[in-house]
Amino acid sequence: MVKAYPQFRSSYSHEEMVEHFLLTPAELQLVLTCRGDANRCGMALLLKTISHLGYVPDPMPQIPEEVRKASIPARTSGASARPIRWELIEQQYDEMVKATVAVKRDTATSEAILKRYNSYNVTHPTYKAFAEVGKAEKTIFLCDYLVSREVQREVHEGLNVVENWNATNDFICYGRQGELATNSREQQEVVTLSLQLLQNCVVLINTLLVERTIEREGLWERLTTEDLRALTPLFHGHINPYGQFALDLARPSFLEAP
Repeated sequence: MVKAYPQFRSSYSHEEMVEHFLLTPAELQLVLTCRGDANRCGMALLLKTISHLGYVPDPMPQIPEEVRKASIPARTSGASARPIRWELIEQQYDEMVKATVAVKRDTATSEAILKRYNSYNVTHPTYKAFAEVGKAEKTIFLCDYLVSREVQREVHEGLNVVENWNATNDFICYGRQGELATNSREQQEVVTLSLQLLQNCVVLINTLLVERTIEREGLWERLTTEDLRALTPLFHGHINPYGQFALDLARPSFLEAP
């Protein structure tokens, strides 16, 4: 006999919403430790969905809207409890368009415009309007992130690339935990340029290794889109940064064309 997984009901009473989907104080504290509104909302949905169903539905849009509203905290760290001030955006619309066109046509720089906005003792109203537009854009992105698996994958792929790059940088520049230990501008430039040179060397060597391995094993035709998306030259597990290195100058380098 095949048992079906538990599913969300079409509707819940107010008492049921409070019992099953309202965050407890301990859960709220855990949610607030997450960085960014998207991560906080995602953590809140995961906590209440797993406790209610025992699993996370795929795709996420299967979570009813009323469950989302009950689970996501009304106010999290760094989030505003008030609505977006659309009237301020409407009042400053012409000024925002002028500033945007000036930056687009290179008749003014972003730094010059921001300097003008911040030259007053109080925050410039156009600057406030831009901030409200930013909140609207952030809200739209957050909604897209919560309901779209593709957006979630794109965001996490980008984060993985950044994390891999940072891990590789830490591996290469391991001395003094990667910190610049001097105030000398010349020494800082030497360290930075040396790091960039070694980064390029690692990426070049790893790219050649991956290409030749795929060709030798005859895997090009078998790789799917997901496989190609997962390929990266940002790995260093095969590199030994310590110890002695034996160099055979009479042996041709594997970097040379066959």
